[in-house]
Amino acid sequence: MNYFELYELPISFNPDQQLVKKKFYELSKKYHPDFYINQSQEKQDEVLELSTLNNKAFQILKDPQKRLHYILSLKGELVEGENYALPQNFLLEMMEVNEALMDLEFDPDPVKLAELKSQTEHIEKELNNELQALTIVYDGSTVENQESTLKAIKDIYYRNKYLHRIKESLTRMAS
Repeated sequence: MNYFELYELPISFNPDQQLVKKKFYELSKKYHPDFYINQSQEKQDEVLELSTLNNKAFQILKDPQKRLHYILSLKGELVEGENYALPQNFLLEMMEVNEALMDLEFDPDPVKLAELKSQTEHIEKELNNELQALTIVYDGSTVENQESTLKAIKDIYYRNKYLHRIKESLTRMAS
C-alpha cells in the first residue's frame, strides 16, 4: 500500500494539504497504540506498524521535495544508482558556474560570490517555476499523458539535485 492509498487520495504532486492533515489525524486516533494496550501482542504490533506507516506517510505527503522523490520512485522513474544524463544546455550553463566557483576558491571576491549566488538562485527559481507548472499539468492529465510529463519532472528533479550541490559549495565559501 502506498501513502496515497493509505490516505485514500489520488497520486498527486499537489495534494490538498487540509485533506492530508485531516487523514493523518484521523488515522493517528484510529491507530494510537494506547487504545490497543489490552489487545494481543500481534494486534499491538500491527497497530504500531500502521501508526508508523501513518507518520511516514504524513512526513512525505506534507513536504513537496519528499513527495516529489516519493512519486518519482513510486512511478519507477528513479532507479537506485541510475546515471541520469542531464541536458547538454544545462551542463554547459553549470560548467560556467563551476568555473566561476573554482575561480573564487583561488581568488575570493565577495562581490563575485554574491553575483554567483544570485545567478544560481535565479536558475533555481526558473526550475521550480517549470516544475510547478509540470506538476499541475500531471495532476490534471489522463494516465496516457502523465508518462511524458513524468519524464520532464524527473529531468527537473535531477537538475535541481545538481544545482543543490553547487549551492552547498557557495554556502561553504560564504562562511
